[in-house]
Amino acid sequence: MQTLRLGNVEIEFPIVQAALSGYSDWPMRMIARRLGAPYTLCEVMLDRFVVEVSKGSKAHRYLRVDNEEHPVGAQLMGANPADFEPATARLVEAGFDVIDINFGCPVKKVLGRCRGGFHLSQPQVALEIVARVRQAAPDHVPVTVKMRRGMDDDNQSRDNFFQILDGAFDRGVSGITVHGRTVSQRYQGPSCWKFLREVKEHAKDRVILGSGDLFSAEACVEMIHQTGVDGVSVARGAIGNPWIFAQAAALLRGEPVPEPPTLHAQREVIRTHYQLAEQLYGPQRCCQLMRKFGIKYARMHPDSTRIRDAFVRVRTSEDWQHVLDTYYAEDLPGRYPPAEALDSETPGSQSHGPKASCSRT
Repeated sequence: MQTLRLGNVEIEFPIVQAALSGYSDWPMRMIARRLGAPYTLCEVMLDRFVVEVSKGSKAHRYLRVDNEEHPVGAQLMGANPADFEPATARLVEAGFDVIDINFGCPVKKVLGRCRGGFHLSQPQVALEIVARVRQAAPDHVPVTVKMRRGMDDDNQSRDNFFQILDGAFDRGVSGITVHGRTVSQRYQGPSCWKFLREVKEHAKDRVILGSGDLFSAEACVEMIHQTGVDGVSVARGAIGNPWIFAQAAALLRGEPVPEPPTLHAQREVIRTHYQLAEQLYGPQRCCQLMRKFGIKYARMHPDSTRIRDAFVRVRTSEDWQHVLDTYYAEDLPGRYPPAEALDSETPGSQSHGPKASCSRT
């Protein structure tokens, strides 16, 4: 099982947790690391926010890095290239090991503010951002980029993609994660794994990670084998299923995929996740913020619909504990979350784009 290298940062195996807006906070990252994720990314942060939030609860929430987490990356998003430099310095000061630049977010309000995936339409601005982040980060801190395969499927989008890809490597980035959907697709239709294979063949020995449609350990390993990418970045498939990393690692070692965690194993992880969230957010905010995770965890329960509805109804920590005591009391076998249900969701997206014009293979 090969390691993954981003500059001088060595990652134990090449299946990592992506930055997930609204999800990959400190509690989620800690749970993922404890259950086998070799590297995680903080949820995306706006450059100006990072500079302005110097202390208090928001700084504690977004900029918290524990010794147990390393290596851990921070993802930046913004519109003005000049704002990325002080934000990069602040994230390095906070203790993040890698700085990742978001050129992939497809959410409508993000695009309207010239952030995220919008930069795929303006290569010169995108590459200025890369240069400024690389200049602001110390030499020992790798800089990486997350991008989609283009704004859409026209020839200009394709040309822009490869201009940014090659230019980013020329400016010193250590790796690029490519999501196989276009910005206009958002989260709809299949991820184009064939394009990922083309990108890796183009990049040669430069580090490329793939992303898109990774809802099982088998899919993670299959993407590496089909496309030749150096690693994969698991996004929605890791929400409520932090066991996916250990399962994928077993497959990479040539072992059978482990059985899904039993209900008691799930219960202990869910309880710990809640405790970490309560530690970070306090008892008042914690329960509301954790409901979205409970809904995701419910997919691994054999009675998933009932458990999902139970988590939707929780309002207090006592309600949360009642769900665990009632529905996770008997140590029944768990199940793998159904990929079809996960793939139909569009977290963070306010509207849907056209179906993909590219199949997986």
